[in-house]
Amino acid sequence: MMKISEILKSENFGLSFEVFPPKTETAYESVQAAVDSIADNKPSFMSVTYGAGGGTSEYTVSIAREIQQKNVVALAHLSCISSTRKDVETQLVKLRDAGIENILALRGDIPQGMSVDNLEYHYASELASEIKKFGGFCIGGACYPEGHPDSKNQKEDIENLKKKIDAGCEFLTTQMFFDNNIMYNYLYKLRSAGINVPVLPGIMPVTNGKQIERILKLSGSCLPPRFKFISDKFGDDPEAMTQAGIAYATEQIIDLFANGITHVHVYSMNKGIVAKKIRENLSSIVK
Repeated sequence: MMKISEILKSENFGLSFEVFPPKTETAYESVQAAVDSIADNKPSFMSVTYGAGGGTSEYTVSIAREIQQKNVVALAHLSCISSTRKDVETQLVKLRDAGIENILALRGDIPQGMSVDNLEYHYASELASEIKKFGGFCIGGACYPEGHPDSKNQKEDIENLKKKIDAGCEFLTTQMFFDNNIMYNYLYKLRSAGINVPVLPGIMPVTNGKQIERILKLSGSCLPPRFKFISDKFGDDPEAMTQAGIAYATEQIIDLFANGITHVHVYSMNKGIVAKKIRENLSSIVK
């Protein structure tokens, strides 16, 4: 269909959305419905996550294929921390045969209790290099405006990020953040370090109070006081929190667009209503 590196060359404002595959076959239909609903909002592309240890890898390929059958570009996540080189090669063949041209190369979370001594992959840069050698894919990578949890400091984190670029990553997608000033400061540091590939800000519309604890645990994101006041006030009311969370995310996106960003990635969490409402809020901005 199209490489994401080409999509990101457009100066028009664009939104992309993320879905995650089902953990079991019985949940597949509900994910299909979410894909249908989100695809209706004309995203620049849709990304599909990859389960820890590759547990949902088969579903990642099939969901990505279905996305492209709806004439929407798919970005398949691929993590490597618990995979062998043979596992990765097998998955690349499946993605290629499914017509997928875009991969987000990730290390993935280290499963609890797993020894890292005998792993074939330790870093996302190693996976990116492997995909590059395989050929035919546009490769993306993840980055962390507030620092990777495993890095000693941001300087080390950016040095490791340069290794991903050197290994073949053509664009980057950020971990979620809730304060745009953090993103602008991070972009300045990346450009100063010579990292000039496109960087897509990742925005998470928080739709329930319970999400917040999990978000903080997984990402280490800072919550600005303004956002914390919103979650404290509306967190126990699902409908109110959904409306407030979408409004907050929309405001972030508008500010990003106004400050020179042209593409934003939304962590829509399989919620068609989130994609629909954000798209409606930006109907005169994102054509």
